[in-house]
Amino acid sequence: MSQGDPSGYPYQPYGAPYGEQPPPPYGYGYPPPPPRSNGPSANAIVALVLNIFALVSCCNVLALPGAILAGLAIGKSSHEPGTARTMVTWSWILFGVGFVLTVGTFIVLGVSGAFDDR
Repeated sequence: MSQGDPSGYPYQPYGAPYGEQPPPPYGYGYPPPPPRSNGPSANAIVALVLNIFALVSCCNVLALPGAILAGLAIGKSSHEPGTARTMVTWSWILFGVGFVLTVGTFIVLGVSGAFDDR
């Protein structure tokens, strides 16, 4: 008692053991995931935002070239991913070095008494 199902699967009567089914044909069930976008990566966007924030709030002078590199990396991420990845890496390096220098400057000023009330 096997009838043909419109989707191509053989009909399984009630109570019959579940046998091996062939994989569903393409387009059956859920649609395939969309192709991966080659747009700007989240890493470049986060580097750009943090470098701009560091430039505005902390007067971190190394954040300016870091923000420029991150912005250029966003623009190049679709057609030159290797170059964009290198730019983002250097943007993060500049952010880190600038952050360490800023914290070090505040520590040196605090130890020397520059923040004390006179």
